[in-house]
Amino acid sequence: MILVVFDIDGTVVDSQHMIVAAQAEAFASVGLPAPGRERALSVVGLSLAQAFTVLVGPDGPVAELAEAYKGAFSRLRAEAAIREPLFPGAADLIARLHAGPAAVLGIATGKSRRGVDHLVATHGWDGWFATIQTADDAPSKPHPAMLEQAMAETGSSPADTVMIGDSTYDMAMARAAGVTALGVTWGYHTPEALIAAGADRMVASYAELERVLVERGI
Repeated sequence: MILVVFDIDGTVVDSQHMIVAAQAEAFASVGLPAPGRERALSVVGLSLAQAFTVLVGPDGPVAELAEAYKGAFSRLRAEAAIREPLFPGAADLIARLHAGPAAVLGIATGKSRRGVDHLVATHGWDGWFATIQTADDAPSKPHPAMLEQAMAETGSSPADTVMIGDSTYDMAMARAAGVTALGVTWGYHTPEALIAAGADRMVASYAELERVLVERGI
């Protein structure tokens, strides 16, 4: 069995518009100008505390920004003001992997447990993921703890684990944990950055990702 671990934002879900809007509200709440879109998306994948530390520095209002962001994100989602679609092909591949005999599914994300629970419930994925690692459960990426815990929970080895993500933090985490790092080109960090961070291979679509996983015997 191969443990296939997915990042969420930028890999499975296109949440960029929600993230940018919630960040803008958070920064406005503390009287600071919001970062531009590229800068805002550059921290996707980190825990909120780590992300805002990167954006404003350790002496900035990190805790206030994190709380304001969570409130803004929840409100925008409840109002359905901004869509968070799955990337094309994501739902089909996840369903096939779940139904097949060769893969164990996992999640490793900078989202909160509440955010992941909402995603899982929305898409009918209850019970599909054998391990779910969130910002509430482990140090922020690129620390390898999320993957180490995922492997421990599923009895998987690094040689039989694949991490799929769109950020340099995902690739660096995978390398630190000794697992295969598959980078996707449709997310929020450039392919060049992912390769520099240690991606073993890049894929440009979910169809290509499926072919790569089939090569691994899944």
